[in-house]
Amino acid sequence: MRVNQPAGKYYSTDYLKKLCDLWDFRGSGVTNMHGSTGDIILLGTTTKQLEEVFWTLTHDMGQDLGGSGSSLRTPSDCLGQSRCEYACYDTNALVYFLTNEYQDELH
Repeated sequence: MRVNQPAGKYYSTDYLKKLCDLWDFRGSGVTNMHGSTGDIILLGTTTKQLEEVFWTLTHDMGQDLGGSGSSLRTPSDCLGQSRCEYACYDTNALVYFLTNEYQDELH
């Protein structure tokens, strides 16, 4: 299952702890951080657990599940102005805008 990365790939320790605790409880505990899609990949669970994981991620953690439709991959960005003194524009704001603008094509 894919979980969309946050803008700039900034994670709070609280978020990562909740994600790992959830996956230890509902899945195998095995993850692939930023796989080939840039998303967090949660590996190994049963079909029965999927809806429970979806609910917790979306309702309790406020997380977009990410994914990749046939039209557009999940957007990803660099750290931009938050860490790079040479950044010419706010990459985090751009990816946020693009994600909302093309939400239907993403899923």
